[in-house]
Amino acid sequence: MTEPRGDAAKWWQTGVVYQIYPMSFMDGDGDGVGDLMGIVSKLDYLNDGTEKSLGIDAIWLSPIYPSPNRDFGYDISDYRDIDPRYGDIEDFKLLLREAHDRKIRVVMDLVINHTSDQHPWFLEACKGRDNPHHDWYLWHKGKNGKAPNNWFAYFDKRAWWWVDEVRKFYLSTWCRYQPEVNWRNPRLKEAMFDVIRFWLDLGVDGYRIDVVNWFIKDEKFRSNPYRLQLTPPDYQKHIYDRNRPETHGLCREIRQLVDSYPDRFAVGEVFTNSPEEAASYYGNGDELHLAFNFAFLFRKWGASNFLREVDAWDRALKDRGWPTYTLSSHDQPGRHYSRYAKGKETDRRARVAAAMLLTLRGTPFLYYGEEIGMSNLKIARKQIQDPLGKKYWPFLKGRDPARTPMQWNGSPHGGFSTAVPWLPSHPDHRVVNVENQKGDPDSLLSFYRELIWLRKKTPALCRGGYRALVFPPTDCLAYVRAHGDRSVLVLLNFAGKRVTFTPPVGTGNDPLEGTWQVLFGTDRGKGSRLDVSTAIELDGYEVLIVQRTGGAG
Repeated sequence: MTEPRGDAAKWWQTGVVYQIYPMSFMDGDGDGVGDLMGIVSKLDYLNDGTEKSLGIDAIWLSPIYPSPNRDFGYDISDYRDIDPRYGDIEDFKLLLREAHDRKIRVVMDLVINHTSDQHPWFLEACKGRDNPHHDWYLWHKGKNGKAPNNWFAYFDKRAWWWVDEVRKFYLSTWCRYQPEVNWRNPRLKEAMFDVIRFWLDLGVDGYRIDVVNWFIKDEKFRSNPYRLQLTPPDYQKHIYDRNRPETHGLCREIRQLVDSYPDRFAVGEVFTNSPEEAASYYGNGDELHLAFNFAFLFRKWGASNFLREVDAWDRALKDRGWPTYTLSSHDQPGRHYSRYAKGKETDRRARVAAAMLLTLRGTPFLYYGEEIGMSNLKIARKQIQDPLGKKYWPFLKGRDPARTPMQWNGSPHGGFSTAVPWLPSHPDHRVVNVENQKGDPDSLLSFYRELIWLRKKTPALCRGGYRALVFPPTDCLAYVRAHGDRSVLVLLNFAGKRVTFTPPVGTGNDPLEGTWQVLFGTDRGKGSRLDVSTAIELDGYEVLIVQRTGGAG
């Protein structure tokens, strides 16, 4: 039952992080696009210091830098400013002050695998082979007039693009508008490190680092072996264009830089389906502070499915790092409320999922709107904005369905904007919205809010160790979170029928002996006492969280 190392857990271990997609959160100036002042106006909703607010501890902002917006901000043309669609640098400073006044940390998206093709560095790099910026990017003269290898791009047919002025191909494994930088160039590396320092000096509390395992490419530019999959980027085993050994050394340098600022952190998007690969980017506690594990996003509903992923993640980490968990994302496959929908049972399933996310050992990352049950919207082909959807439709519908405007109330456009939004609002916003749920003690929003505040007040839940009590196959997740002399038992029924939880047979040291009291639940009164050393009947989709108040332990 591993707890964070050291005498005191860090905020990024005990806290709840809330991802904001800025274009879709709140429009403050009435142009149909979300912005920084819109976010400022909703900070009290996120955490005003009282249990009437959601209670999150940090906001992670998807990219807000100047960008031609070929990939919605992930193609950056200036690393040291704010895109005018979101406001300006003074607006950002105000957001920092207002967030910090509410004890909300601010995490920036750090996209340093590639830039926009409109970035001044790249424009200079294309002027000539002798230009000082030329080797800041990855170039190749090609082979017999063709690309040097078989690497694919995610949004384009190929990864190599010819530039007449320099008689070379440049590399982009996303789309042609996102040339990839050369991290082996010391001047490029120092320029990127200066970018990291710039925002830390302004006061940001950390970074979510985009596709961190793509930074270094094979020096010989060898072709990847093929494999059969649906979409082109997966036609290959990505041996030479990802997860190169040198990446770990670079991560250690980034860690040292971030650690030179008090109380900051970096979480990496490790673009992989392997928990072992994701765990490797923790190093020996000297690389990333945290790494995302996206396994939950691709699991079917079921206690056994989730338990297997938790066990796999714990085995991969081997006590060298603190886990992360998330259920929804601005990328594929979108919102979990839709993924696990089952008619009238959908809302109860969402509560079970939320309880799991907020009580497992690790840092939970929420995605805006999941706390009210926002769901994916079917976007008509002519309305698709996402380049991934435009390219692979109908095989992949893109990421727009999970990026629709936040639903604040039942007014036109869900209270997000007075103008027509950049993406259509979900029609269910008339019912599914913050205004309808904030005063309803039985709403999904109230469920999230109460559980987040309980997590804050319960050391066993926010920083304690973890021990699973049941193993597949089963309809119930059962685990103990323990810190010091306090133990909390979490029981989650993933089935829509009654199930029996039978505690493991033990001796006098069995962790379930003693007197237990309900802290939180969907079907039992708070404060009621239970004997959990014997079989317990759980109602369909019941959530039950109890704490030992006396006896063993």
